[in-house]
Amino acid sequence: MNDNKKYWFVFCKTDLLLERQPDGSWSVPYQETPPVAMKPWTTIHHVTTLSGEVVETYSVDLPPTEDETHRMCGLRASYNDLQEELYIAAGKCAEILYWDSTTKFCGVCGGPMRLHTDISKRCTCCGKEVWPQLATAVICLVSRGDEVLLVHARNFKRDFFGLVAGFVETGETLEEAVEREVMEETGIRIRNIRYFASQPWPYPCGLMVGFFADYESGDIHLQRSELSKGGWYRYDALPPIPEKLSIARRLIDHWIDMKNHHEP
Repeated sequence: MNDNKKYWFVFCKTDLLLERQPDGSWSVPYQETPPVAMKPWTTIHHVTTLSGEVVETYSVDLPPTEDETHRMCGLRASYNDLQEELYIAAGKCAEILYWDSTTKFCGVCGGPMRLHTDISKRCTCCGKEVWPQLATAVICLVSRGDEVLLVHARNFKRDFFGLVAGFVETGETLEEAVEREVMEETGIRIRNIRYFASQPWPYPCGLMVGFFADYESGDIHLQRSELSKGGWYRYDALPPIPEKLSIARRLIDHWIDMKNHHEP
């Protein structure tokens, strides 16, 4: 491997530059120099990854001209083209760029903020330091025997059913947030809350924490300001469910797999 080469994640707003590979697949430009011309004031951000690959990211005001070997792609849609490791890195780059664009000035004194480290800024006037902030959310698969609770949120752009989810509030644990969100949105009580997995959710800067829980009591009374539809569905007769990039789909697929294998 050429040590001078690196991955370049170039964004225009929320779209990512992809490059066609010799085998016809798509990836992120991997080369020594930036693949798109920059302005003199453009900031290149160095992003660390678990793989140890060198990753750089920056944003451009206008999308580069597309040709046979390059195209712009939405971050969500890039999941279908990129290796998972690159998709995760793309999400981290998108979050860093969003943070950079929304922290130009100090929230204490209004002074200009400047990069201090790769993931921190310092006010040039009062010295206040800031780091990228995460919006932590919980998402829960509630089951009742062979049935799962599925809901359709009003902010869903397509007609699929997902799981109850919501942001963690100040002063509560993740489990308390799960219990509260399920009660607020559906009116039912749950028990046996147990952790499944977590997932970065760079739309624009979230962390989704997934749980399983068992139904305890109550009838469904949807919070109509948040949900348009919802109900209990058997594991072998589900409505349209979320796409595979989401932790909601991973929770549902795992639960279905357990049911198909008759695990308790």
